[in-house]
Amino acid sequence: MRIIKLSLLMIVMLLGVVFTVLNAEPVQFNYYFGNRQVPLSLIMTGALGAGALLGVLSCMGLMFGLKRENLSLKRQSQMASQEVNNLRALPLKDR
Repeated sequence: MRIIKLSLLMIVMLLGVVFTVLNAEPVQFNYYFGNRQVPLSLIMTGALGAGALLGVLSCMGLMFGLKRENLSLKRQSQMASQEVNNLRALPLKDR
């Protein structure tokens, strides 16, 4: 499994290097406070990184909500299990 992960990492790195070499020409990058000549690969990599970061941040609220719900359900399950054990320990009464 470790060899497969290492191989996939090497392939991704090789694709990144090829992408950088193919898109090395500088382009005009305009931003709010000015402009600058920047390699196209750097702009595209930055946009990919910013998109990934925004995607992770947008999912964080959902993940925290699910974790909170999971903890609440675990507590309820433990309380129900404890109640069942307490009921089983009670002696039976004859009528």
